[in-house]
Amino acid sequence: MRVRHLPSRTPPLRRWAAASAAAVTATGALVAVSAAPAVATPPGIPSKATAQSQLNALTVKTEGSMSGYSRDLFPHWITISGTCNTRETVLKRDGTSVVTDSSCAAVSGRWYSPYDGATWTAASDVDIDHVVPLAEAWRSGASSWTTSRRQSFANDLTRPQLVAVTDNVNQAKGDQDPATWQPPLSSYRCTYSKMWITVKYSWGLSLQSSEKSALQNMLNTCTS
Repeated sequence: MRVRHLPSRTPPLRRWAAASAAAVTATGALVAVSAAPAVATPPGIPSKATAQSQLNALTVKTEGSMSGYSRDLFPHWITISGTCNTRETVLKRDGTSVVTDSSCAAVSGRWYSPYDGATWTAASDVDIDHVVPLAEAWRSGASSWTTSRRQSFANDLTRPQLVAVTDNVNQAKGDQDPATWQPPLSSYRCTYSKMWITVKYSWGLSLQSSEKSALQNMLNTCTS
């Protein structure tokens, strides 16, 4: 059974219109913004060669059951520093000119979504995606972890597991693996495959045969 991969502490969605970069103002009007790249990208993205080695080392097995799964078993978002939780930390890391209030909520800034190439100026239009979704991790081995380990996985800022993206794109992805979902922006699929592979490798998660084939095809598009 597939479940929707919904973010915690994310304001209600605003529908995004047009394939070109756009943002929604407080009044709901669409305004064009420049698609400037994010200040930072997720850390720990490996080279093509390293990702290939890691992919070769991953265990291929039948996907596990969703029995017993709950997002509550992956506590997030947790406090990272001061009043800032994981979501707020990633918003600051991945955004440009981000301004926060006393509670660390982003009140202005600009976020470029690498999944679809859209740029947003309201944090409410941005989700923090778990590159390897929590439900996917559950089916791939996390069902046997302690809650503490699942919390570390759900808030992992060391590996390329968290990235700020367009909310609707994140929800369209849900808990799918690369065999059934890949970033709409095809030029990002190389990077996405390397991120996915190294997260699964680092956390000792398994993968399905169809998932491995899709990852290999994506990795083959990389030049380095």
